[in-house]
Amino acid sequence: MRTVKSLFWACIFSVFCFAAAPPADTNEANLVIHAALQPSPLEANLHRLTDEIGGRVPGTPAMQHAVAWGIEAFKAAGADSVHTEGFTIPYSWSEGATEMNASTAYQVDATTVGGGTVLSSFRVRAVSVAWAPALAPVKHVPVIDVGDGTEADFKKAGDVSGKIILVHTVVLKTWDDLFAEYTKAPPVIDLAVKAKAKAVAFMATREHDILYRHTNSAAGEIDRLPMVIVAREDGERMARLLAAGNLVWADLSIPNQMGGPIKASNVVAEIRGSEKPDEFVILGAHLDSWELGTGALDNGCNAALVVDALRAIKASGVKPRRTIRFILFSGEEQGLIGSHAYALSHRAELDKAAGVIVYDSGTGKTTGFSVGGRKDVLFTAKELIAPLAQFDVKELKPDMEWGTDHFDFMLEGVPTFVADQEEANYLENYHAVSDTYDKVDFPQLKKHVAEAAVLSIELADLPEKIGPRLTHDQIEQAMRETNSVEMLKADGIWDDWVSGKRGRQK
Repeated sequence: MRTVKSLFWACIFSVFCFAAAPPADTNEANLVIHAALQPSPLEANLHRLTDEIGGRVPGTPAMQHAVAWGIEAFKAAGADSVHTEGFTIPYSWSEGATEMNASTAYQVDATTVGGGTVLSSFRVRAVSVAWAPALAPVKHVPVIDVGDGTEADFKKAGDVSGKIILVHTVVLKTWDDLFAEYTKAPPVIDLAVKAKAKAVAFMATREHDILYRHTNSAAGEIDRLPMVIVAREDGERMARLLAAGNLVWADLSIPNQMGGPIKASNVVAEIRGSEKPDEFVILGAHLDSWELGTGALDNGCNAALVVDALRAIKASGVKPRRTIRFILFSGEEQGLIGSHAYALSHRAELDKAAGVIVYDSGTGKTTGFSVGGRKDVLFTAKELIAPLAQFDVKELKPDMEWGTDHFDFMLEGVPTFVADQEEANYLENYHAVSDTYDKVDFPQLKKHVAEAAVLSIELADLPEKIGPRLTHDQIEQAMRETNSVEMLKADGIWDDWVSGKRGRQK
């Protein structure tokens, strides 16, 4: 899962803007690129992860098999070491057989056969929102249209207590649309809970009956209200009936299964640094996925990329000065839980972190990297990506983002690099039943392997780290300079930052 919000800011750390040393030898970059573009087990690895293992929700046998896949794939790629690091997700969750049917009444001329009031019903294709509570079967519950779900919309709708509310959405076309989908939901849920609605039905943001899975809980907790995503065509049908004055009722059953804490694992492989082994670069992607599809674009392709980048570096013969850690994070879809756990457990050594690189947007062409608000790293980073111009990777954006596994490292003051990618076919298939192996653009993915491997090597080979670890006060100043406070509040992170639960403490 990656959501994007660009937040531009001035170079408040100008003292560092030109301090970093020159990048690694271009010949080494070319060796790595050549090795990355050679035939490799990339396709076979992803086939195993998606077609055979399938969707990977923490706490399921599939996720356990995926962790084993990661261990074996890293070993086969030539890692110097491979291990797992455990953490806990507060609750387990799985969907039962969610069922929803709608009915309405309309009038037929009494002089015709069957005239008078006629009842009709139709199946509503629906899936539960992830980590939402179960709903025992209910019958003939009124459906109320609350439009976009604003406070004014709720007021106009009147009493929704005990009713199913229908929430409109915008068809997903851009990264900003995806970001808005995540930030819009929590205020709607707040209003629905306050108004004592029975359940929330969000119209799908995809057309053609495509269903998908999201969660609106922030850290693996069970949400406050039963919720479903309904096929857009079915949702719009109900909305048209209601707008025309017809009453609409629904039968709804959401037999979700929930349990206690889940033991989950990140998979960590290393190429040991030759000169500064205690300093390290991280190249990461998340291994978990939702299970309606097989998690190919989000994010199996990039889990396979991380493995293949290790293989490419080893095959090139290039030996990095610093250690490179290749990490497959788990629990990303439940609120970046695995990467948060890793950043927290390794906090004492983050002064030695030389950069974190994350890929999490399918196989759309990489245009550049977002650097987590760090204008101080731009000068050197521009030279580091120069060998990638052959792939049209040229842009560096001093943005701060939320929604993928760089986030907690950014809040800890570590330089981060998130791949900016074209949408390609990612958005329509995001978290969806259609997120499958056949959607992956393998020629493009091979280029991404080269990009990730080169940036990892070059960060690892700089004589001095590309930038310092920022202090708590510098990070917060950056948040305020970039208006990131509002973003963090919308995403439910700000209180954790203020309380010290999340981010650097000094």
